[in-house]
Amino acid sequence: MNTCYVYILTNKNKTVLYLGVTNDLSRRLSEHINQVDNINAFTRRYNCHHLIYFEQYGSIEDAIEREKKIKGWRREKKEKLINDFNPSWKFLEGDFYL
Repeated sequence: MNTCYVYILTNKNKTVLYLGVTNDLSRRLSEHINQVDNINAFTRRYNCHHLIYFEQYGSIEDAIEREKKIKGWRREKKEKLINDFNPSWKFLEGDFYL
């Protein structure tokens, strides 16, 4: 099984949300945090590099399908998803990014 992730990042004020998908959460967080060349311009512009939510999937297809579904939601529904998983919106990147 190849683990893939759907993840949500925010900025330090927790006002902006970014949703992504990856097969290597640690590497992807490193790219966001270090603003690697060719990294998403949105996350660079709004300093979204704090992990507040993630889900694991066994295939990239399932992860992409879930990402698309969540992206179609209104912000309030995304916030409920985050609140159910991480009520304090604690920054979780330390658990993955070393």
